[in-house]
Amino acid sequence: MNTQIEIIRAGMEDIPQVVPLFDAYRQFYKQAPDREGARRFLSARLQEKSSVIFLAFRIDENGVRHACGFTQLYPSFSSTTMETIWILNDLFVAPDARRLGVGKALLEHARDFGRKTQAKELTLQTAVDNYTAQALYEAAGWQRDEEFLTYNLYLNNG
Repeated sequence: MNTQIEIIRAGMEDIPQVVPLFDAYRQFYKQAPDREGARRFLSARLQEKSSVIFLAFRIDENGVRHACGFTQLYPSFSSTTMETIWILNDLFVAPDARRLGVGKALLEHARDFGRKTQAKELTLQTAVDNYTAQALYEAAGWQRDEEFLTYNLYLNNG
């Protein structure tokens, strides 16, 4: 059986379906559950137009849509080339939808969006021990940066 996947650009009306996925994503990265905080955060991002969220649905044999993954992109800019860059900050697929092509479809959708918006590139970071994600990214044509190092200055304990 071939799994059907639909991806939409999420709007405010889709927040209730994104929240549980976003909360699970945060928990994957060792954050405490906080669905109300997730709802507020995602709502603010969409209201401010400070991010773009793509929501994936798995379509079952009865034609029913099940939210099963998302990706969130933030705009940034390259001063040297004076072009837009999209930061693929979040990518999550629900455990019961993994290995169905949802992650790959979300990455393809993000790539197409980047091209449509005439961005210079998409960029992302992942945990050094998240080998599954690294394999997905590399299979989708993403290249590991061998030129630049990333440094962080943490301004609080959060």
